[in-house]
Amino acid sequence: MPNGNTETVQAANANPWIFWCVIIVVVALDVITKAAAVSGLVPAYTPHEIVGNTVRFTLAYNPGAAFGFNVGPASRWIFAVLTVVALGVLGSLYRATREGHYARVLALALVSAGAIGNLIDRIRWSTGVVDFIDVGIGNHRFWTFNVADSAVTVGAILLGWVFLQQDREAARIAADNNV
Repeated sequence: MPNGNTETVQAANANPWIFWCVIIVVVALDVITKAAAVSGLVPAYTPHEIVGNTVRFTLAYNPGAAFGFNVGPASRWIFAVLTVVALGVLGSLYRATREGHYARVLALALVSAGAIGNLIDRIRWSTGVVDFIDVGIGNHRFWTFNVADSAVTVGAILLGWVFLQQDREAARIAADNNV
């Protein structure tokens, strides 16, 4: 088989490994750290300083979505359903990803893993998603978050960058064809 074909086959085989390994590692890390937070950071909402007052671990439960967004008593199940729908969209984007697009595969895996991690909490805990990473200075704090939230954020930023690069490449090709 020529080198070009061998590289294509290797890229095709690498994409699922990257995707599923990232999902497994991130979900496992999320579940383990949340279990440690639930058992070790009691009582809830009591800060435990890690790096002074800047980085603290504070057990919190979020019955809503990102940034504390809440739609009432049904939030748990509404956001669970929305997460399943989002996972379907992410799965479609993954299946549509061309061979060798590792940044896109990584981005989709991170967002998917974060969504799965928080979905596990929605199903498991009636109190909401377990959050525990508390960052800020003094009374100026960021929303408390977890490993899954971090994966979603990093994956979304990376996916935005990937889409921007794809748009630039498409514009460059269109400009070259119009010359």
